[in-house]
Amino acid sequence: MRKISRRDLIKQIGLAGASAAVASSLVESSPIGTGESPTELRTLVVPLGGRWLFKLATGSTDSSQGGDLPDTGRGGRSQVTVPHTWQISADSAEYQGPAWYKTNFEAPATWVDKTVRIEFQAVTHSATVWLNDQLVGKHLRKGYTAFSFDISSDLKLGAANTLIVKVDNSFDEDMLPCGKSFDWTVDGGIIRPVSLLISPRIYMERVEIDAVPNLETSRRARKDETVETQLGIRVVVRNAAPDPKTVKVNYRFSYGDMQYGGAPNGGVTASLAPGATRTFAPPTEVARMALWDFDHPALYWLVAEIECDGKPLHSYVETFGVRKFEVREGGFYLNGERVRLIGVERMAGSHPDYGMAEPSSWITHDHEDLKELNCVFTRVHWQQDRRVLDYCDRHGILIQEEVPAWGPDTFKGMTTEPTPEIMQNGLEQLREMIERDRNHPSIIAWGLCNEVNGQNPPAQTFIKRMAEEAKKLDPHRLVTYASNTLQENAQRDAAGLLDFISWNEYYESWYGGNTASVRRNLEEIHRAFPEKPVVVSEYGYCECTPERLGGDVRRIEILRDHTNVYREFDFVAGAIFFDYSDYRTHVGDKGMGVLKQRVHGVVDLYGARKPSFEALRQESSPIESLRLEAESGAVKATVKTRETLPAYTLDGYRLRWINVGFGDLPMEQGVVNLPKLAPGQETTIPIRFHEMNTRRVRVDVLRPTGFSALTAWWKP
Repeated sequence: MRKISRRDLIKQIGLAGASAAVASSLVESSPIGTGESPTELRTLVVPLGGRWLFKLATGSTDSSQGGDLPDTGRGGRSQVTVPHTWQISADSAEYQGPAWYKTNFEAPATWVDKTVRIEFQAVTHSATVWLNDQLVGKHLRKGYTAFSFDISSDLKLGAANTLIVKVDNSFDEDMLPCGKSFDWTVDGGIIRPVSLLISPRIYMERVEIDAVPNLETSRRARKDETVETQLGIRVVVRNAAPDPKTVKVNYRFSYGDMQYGGAPNGGVTASLAPGATRTFAPPTEVARMALWDFDHPALYWLVAEIECDGKPLHSYVETFGVRKFEVREGGFYLNGERVRLIGVERMAGSHPDYGMAEPSSWITHDHEDLKELNCVFTRVHWQQDRRVLDYCDRHGILIQEEVPAWGPDTFKGMTTEPTPEIMQNGLEQLREMIERDRNHPSIIAWGLCNEVNGQNPPAQTFIKRMAEEAKKLDPHRLVTYASNTLQENAQRDAAGLLDFISWNEYYESWYGGNTASVRRNLEEIHRAFPEKPVVVSEYGYCECTPERLGGDVRRIEILRDHTNVYREFDFVAGAIFFDYSDYRTHVGDKGMGVLKQRVHGVVDLYGARKPSFEALRQESSPIESLRLEAESGAVKATVKTRETLPAYTLDGYRLRWINVGFGDLPMEQGVVNLPKLAPGQETTIPIRFHEMNTRRVRVDVLRPTGFSALTAWWKP
């Protein structure tokens, strides 16, 4: 049995990327601390990215055109690299409608008696898929959720296979986002990775994990202490074989050198009819486990295995974390500690060279920027790439993931009820989002919609039904919706039906007014919903109309002035600045073609930082001040934490200094552990140098994850 250090564990979790199935194929050795799990038991993942034939089209017929890429339509065939969006090409940046993709792949004869699925992580907005001239499935009007089709019966073994995908990103009144009622890029295409998944005939489709810590019986003195945790597992198994089968499900999980679970307590046996799918629920297990939070993102591995006729058949690997995020006493509590959080939103697809088909390197780039900006809490307007959520899991960012219902026109012309098509589309997108993403510890809330006029009856009906469904599917997570209709008659808004209030605050821009208006409105919201915490789910400065002047200087002013108002109110549990970058959007008022955009961010479309980047980093830091003073041949560093937004305990933080001397080069460095600091506390640390030719000294307060929370400079 191979064991592994936590450092190596985190490195291997970094391979998880696309899905648990992908993770199981990438890790070549045995799962961590879990005994032997032969490679042949895991789902084989064959990426289908790379070079595809591509062509825009004008026809709308659902035909595979005899297995060939259609010749009709605008433009000619070309080769593109999938993931791909045609919106980043100058000659097709404004095109919306159908397009065609085609590729060929070999299916070895060894896949006989296997189930072969094709998985698309996202196609915007609709996909129709043929294999070898046979229609294998459709995924319509859901542009940001993953889907898969079983293609076993249409596969040619030992031969070449032809795959054709028709994509359509037309505006559609029967889907979410509805018609033109949204404000981000419409990038059409196969925008995320595509893979073949090769499994046994009887295989696990997914594993659902509920890890619930018992904080009442587990009082911790330090962040690294474990707590008693109830672990509930549900394993979804499908029998694609022609005969009924009796299946036994086991699981085990590990964290570093610690091992938990497994037979005999973890096993459960049941029979599956041919073509049947069944959920297995092994008995709940209790174990002492480390907690996950944004500064200590402890991740576990779970390995589920199924046996048939006494033989191991299939192995499935998933990562998860243990944490409790709740609303009580009018505030947010993370693992039992009251926290006030701050962060910034990122609009994916904004880089003109990538669009929505972002490579892993750019996803990492942007999220490393978010960590440098002290972002510990964010939200997104639509379902995210798995690589985004994996990053948030590994590096510690709390995230609210949303169904892309955006804008007041979503329910335009409706009276008391949303249309059946809109309601069904919302529920389907919610189910697909929760089914795929529920195991991510970084996700602390499901967002149901954004700026849909929550005082409008059809919007209220939609929000109620979505909330009921979310609680049924995932009772352990909070639900909310981002409202921009709390400026008047707040008590009538559907925001009050949910776990906490999310308010998009745009005084001094879209709403007019001033900081006094912000203060008055917050007081009115609190009077309407006195038991609920308030999150400012968006604020900032958009240079989106001709009269908006002041540029980045004005953005910094609004950032600082409005954040200071929020700090006056204890019921403001969080604030999310909008946004990280200027973003590409079909309603952009600046730029042309692929550069059509709204100027709203602290970096530009290519990631170049504006002065507001540093201002946001400082306002988002949990450290109010880092003072450096000379004293008795040393430098005295005094660290004071914020008492209010953002406010949380600093545990495991360090002070790092770098002495810059000869040739203006770094000559000496040191690291000192800081004591545990509650909000409003301070500590003083002496820094002594051996290098005497000091020109200046850089001092950083480092988070346990290694990112700097604040920087200060001292000159002799």
